[in-house]
Amino acid sequence: MKFWFWSGAWASNKAERVVASLKPEAIRNIAVIRHAALGDMVLLRPFLLELRRFFPNAQVTLSLVSHYTYGAPEDLVDRVHIMYGNNRRDVSSREQIRRARELGPQDLIFDQANTTRSHWLCLLSQATLRIGFPYRAWQRYVFYDAVVWRSEFQYEAETMLDMLRLFGFKPRVPLVFDLPGDAHVHARPYLLYFPTASIVEKCWPQDRYVQLLQQLAQEYPQYDHLVLQGVAKWETIDPIMQELAHQQNVLGIKPTSLEQSTSLIKGATMIIANDTGVRNLAIAADIPTVGIFFQTVVPFRYWPRYGLHEAVFDPDGTIPAVGTVHTATVELLQRVLESKKRQATT
Repeated sequence: MKFWFWSGAWASNKAERVVASLKPEAIRNIAVIRHAALGDMVLLRPFLLELRRFFPNAQVTLSLVSHYTYGAPEDLVDRVHIMYGNNRRDVSSREQIRRARELGPQDLIFDQANTTRSHWLCLLSQATLRIGFPYRAWQRYVFYDAVVWRSEFQYEAETMLDMLRLFGFKPRVPLVFDLPGDAHVHARPYLLYFPTASIVEKCWPQDRYVQLLQQLAQEYPQYDHLVLQGVAKWETIDPIMQELAHQQNVLGIKPTSLEQSTSLIKGATMIIANDTGVRNLAIAADIPTVGIFFQTVVPFRYWPRYGLHEAVFDPDGTIPAVGTVHTATVELLQRVLESKKRQATT
């Protein structure tokens, strides 16, 4: 193998020498570190699928952190390693180190987290090469043998794949997620709305969701408009549903599992959601999305520029108006319907 880059990456002199002696089919053990919430777990799927194609004989270990295991793509790896996280502050430093070393010797470590824990994991683990995307230039010398620079203007799943492009590998385009699960079967076509997020600050105000739902439910009576509730107690949709009790084609859904939520997403005509894991699941399922951004500093990082996806955000970072989101939704739905017509005639 060799490194393929000019100025968009970095490799140590040692790494330049070592990589020349490696062959993809000879790689036996690879660890991928991903310490993140649901949405970022979903975005890891294309990387893991392409990793298998590039290194067909490798056993892949996914290293997680104990407070972020929800939705981890365990179906795409051979082994899961879990570091103690924020929910295990009772664990001693000695036990933390012991758990880190349980990762075992690796041919390659891909650090897709760049956190304090992932840095320690890189330092404490035996590895032929460590690859990461550091936020600060000095981190490359301390924790990694090779790095790629992390773009804030490219879709995050694409950025992850840059770690494989570094070796000259050509990932498939458009990205392949291979999201498991079957689509929900509903009596009528439906639009799905997710009005919450991982934190309150990312949530478009509920009164604006009420206004948007009321307009769209009246304009598109041929659709059901399903409002999906989140998993945390504060993510209740009851206030929204009380305001729209008179609207017969607006229905509240309270899923009991991630599998049920994924099924509902896969069966939808389109998703309207905040910057959240549910929207990332929809993108992975190739379901059109309208994403509402204002708290997120870099919406381009979570906005794929292929497929039928729209990101709504104001240049000044203020909360988007109902009319702005409504216009984006109507325009995207029209594109969805036109796309389906073209598919039906071919």
